[in-house]
Amino acid sequence: MTAFSAIAALLTLLVLVGVLWPLWHSSRRLFIGAVTTLGIGTLALYRLLGTPAAIEMPPAMPASAMPASLDEAVKQLEAELKRNPNEPEGWRLLGRSYLSMERYAEARTAFETALKLAPDDANLLVENAQARLYAAPDKQLDAQAVGLLQRALTIEPQHQRARWFLGVSQRQRGQPAEAARTWEPLLAQVDGGTAATLRTQINQARAEAGLEPLPEAAPPAVASAKPLLKVSVDIAPELKARLSGGETLFVFARQAGGPPMPVAAKRVPASSFPITLELGDGDSPMPTLKLSQVPKVELGARVSRAGDVMAKAGDLEAVVVPAEVGSAQAYSLRIQRVVE
Repeated sequence: MTAFSAIAALLTLLVLVGVLWPLWHSSRRLFIGAVTTLGIGTLALYRLLGTPAAIEMPPAMPASAMPASLDEAVKQLEAELKRNPNEPEGWRLLGRSYLSMERYAEARTAFETALKLAPDDANLLVENAQARLYAAPDKQLDAQAVGLLQRALTIEPQHQRARWFLGVSQRQRGQPAEAARTWEPLLAQVDGGTAATLRTQINQARAEAGLEPLPEAAPPAVASAKPLLKVSVDIAPELKARLSGGETLFVFARQAGGPPMPVAAKRVPASSFPITLELGDGDSPMPTLKLSQVPKVELGARVSRAGDVMAKAGDLEAVVVPAEVGSAQAYSLRIQRVVE
């Protein structure tokens, strides 16, 4: 939907700030660190895997139709959703826009609509809870919001914002020991600067509960510069005949049984097979999680006609195989099926 593409660029920065605004009130350093990490991480992943041409405005969208302000963008998005109400991403974007404009009751309604269309989306569950927090007169997370956060963590146990807000709710309810326990797993997921600020928050909660502070943090691990995985990729002859020479090969490693975000990835021209590649910490798109920190991964490979990180019908892919990080073994992948 072209309206969504036009409006999304205007709202991106507002979204990053809006979704993490509660951190500003509790810790400005944590807020700044989280926004920076999200922004840099998103850009790093996009630069590695994305398609720059994809962010260009469609030719069918004249310059005169571009929104000139946030208010105008929101009005265009509202009109688009009246015509196409079954678009969860549109409702999500509208909810985030309302949050940035402090229209909290409307944001809550928008996120609730999005969640009905995508009930198992962990991010939407958290954004619903956040909207309920802002819309509440006492700025407290109610029982329904807490239930949404708990469900998000059931779907995605490492969801950082769900865990942060759940800890906030526990501290609001006078349960500082529980809040500290909820927040502690985040220390292994965030960068060093954010972890230091978060550690202060945890120790404050522990002090309220009459507990000793956490032990001093160990020195941060140094990212490995050496290759950690060796991957050979070949393609079935009948699929190789389909290649025109302009396709892109993506080879990636993701946490075994974890989220779809890769912990290491490379993109190269799909010009010759077989091809052997090495993956290491330098191929990790997110600064908060390096390949060397994950003992086991799943390796995958995909040939994209459009050069896009997202799989599309007609792409060619390999069956995912398990691998041990740091193993001397050379793992083999074979492109042998078509994405439908």
